[in-house]
Amino acid sequence: MNEQQATKRAEEIIHQAVDGMSPKPKLERIGPAPVGACIARDDGGPDDRLQVRLAYKLTGVPSSEAKSLVRQARDAWVKLGYKFQSSDADWSKPFPHVNMRTEPDDFWMDAITGVVNRATGEGLASIGVTSPCFSSSANDQFTTDSTALHRTQVDEHAAQLALAHSSRIYDALHVRHAPAQEGDGVSAYQQSESAFVHHTWSTLPLTEEEMAQAMARVQTYFEAAGWSVRHVPAATGAPALIARNASDGSVAQVAPSATGAVRVGVTTPVAPEQSVSI
Repeated sequence: MNEQQATKRAEEIIHQAVDGMSPKPKLERIGPAPVGACIARDDGGPDDRLQVRLAYKLTGVPSSEAKSLVRQARDAWVKLGYKFQSSDADWSKPFPHVNMRTEPDDFWMDAITGVVNRATGEGLASIGVTSPCFSSSANDQFTTDSTALHRTQVDEHAAQLALAHSSRIYDALHVRHAPAQEGDGVSAYQQSESAFVHHTWSTLPLTEEEMAQAMARVQTYFEAAGWSVRHVPAATGAPALIARNASDGSVAQVAPSATGAVRVGVTTPVAPEQSVSI
């Protein structure tokens, strides 16, 4: 699998949930380009692996329909034979969420509601899909395609933003930084008309209790700083966090790993006039 194939499949899974909905919502993209470093890189695969994450808000319908849209997404995926990552949502709650995965290709998806007005039960529904990890070398075969990934020069302004976000995440986690692994650090990529800077790093291995405390601290930081936050199922059992900064479009991934370390990736978009391919 390469990025183009992963993106196409992720879009298909989203439309399988959305196209039959009533009332019919519009899809509003959340976040920058969909490709990024694999957030489960220590499960035995090569260190250069990537994965695609697509997320959309469902807009254009009354906010009172958010819960119904999540249920309809669940129903559509169940009919296709997709499996729950955990138990079904508690539909007695005003803001349920569903975590599922496809078989046999193992894409993970979620449908959730965010609170618009807790008193009236109004919310905003969103859907996200995360691909399995795939080798970045697979993309080398598609560099002539307009949607392929191209390495670019690192834009200084975007890199400073990404590093600043990483620094604040490090402070919020409040655990020690691990020595750099192969593929860690700052990199820059061009994808079609979009360019972005990506910074990845990890913590030292933590105990289960330390992991829970660190993830709680970083979620508290994101929410206090105005990032929108969503949970994504992870192979370790503890969910990863995907957070978006509305002011500059940066997206952060903070993921528990099988070794006990926390993997962090920050992706910051580059202004079009600053993007230069090499």
